[in-house]
Amino acid sequence: LVVPWSAGGGTDTIARALVKNAEKYIGVNVNVVNKIGGQGVVGMSAVKLARPDGYTVGLITFGLSTYQLMGLSNLNYHDFKLLQLLNQSSTALSVKSDSKWKSLKDVMEYAKANPGQVTVGHTGAGVAWHLSVASLAEAYGVKFNFIPFDGAAPTSSALLGGHIDLAATGIDEVKQLKEGGQLNVLAIDAVNANPLFPEIPTYADAGYKVGAPVLDWRGLGLPKNVPEDRVKILEDGFKKMFEDPEFREFTKTVGLGLVYEDSKGFEDFLANMEKVLKPTL
Repeated sequence: LVVPWSAGGGTDTIARALVKNAEKYIGVNVNVVNKIGGQGVVGMSAVKLARPDGYTVGLITFGLSTYQLMGLSNLNYHDFKLLQLLNQSSTALSVKSDSKWKSLKDVMEYAKANPGQVTVGHTGAGVAWHLSVASLAEAYGVKFNFIPFDGAAPTSSALLGGHIDLAATGIDEVKQLKEGGQLNVLAIDAVNANPLFPEIPTYADAGYKVGAPVLDWRGLGLPKNVPEDRVKILEDGFKKMFEDPEFREFTKTVGLGLVYEDSKGFEDFLANMEKVLKPTL
């Protein structure tokens, strides 16, 4: 299972939890391989170009919805045989626990008065976390200094090391750091509060409504032309892994919002996502 982001981030975490009991459902263990770089392009390209024998699966992510729109790569969801959608996540905007900013209002007012001085770490231009904060900045005339990283883990490390002022990640990706008192989540980009953290305001609750939230997504895809009998084995097997009680309990504990769609539903979702994102890019 190829993961196009760094070890320790939310995408890597969901991948390893998903295949933990793989042998029980498809008869073999599944190894997770991290292939990072190019804002996910390196790893997902490796999946696209892999031998179509059913032995390589890719954990494909939000970037596929934006690469072509931004002119970063010709890679898109049509390059894969889609298996299933796994989850959708909301952006969390976090600061170190000892930050001078205690609310989203504090950040926005300072950034407004000091254009380009507030640094925001994220996992690459055009990914959900970046677009979420960029849309917030655009709506309120604020200029942030965006700093890209190859995953949520290095983004969080940079925040804790004092190298950036804010981190834009998935809420699930900073859950443990928040619970450990190392950072504070100022707000999330969602319609409603996260059930695990009802005390964290949405952008709108914090006084900064920006319209529809930009939601990250993760799913599974294969190289094109994998034989249909092998596709069927993988579709059935990974759906059983998705439904595994241990996996579902784990994702609940870490705050991952699971959303299942089969290959057809996944394709419809991605087609609509491109329509939604095109005006923002």
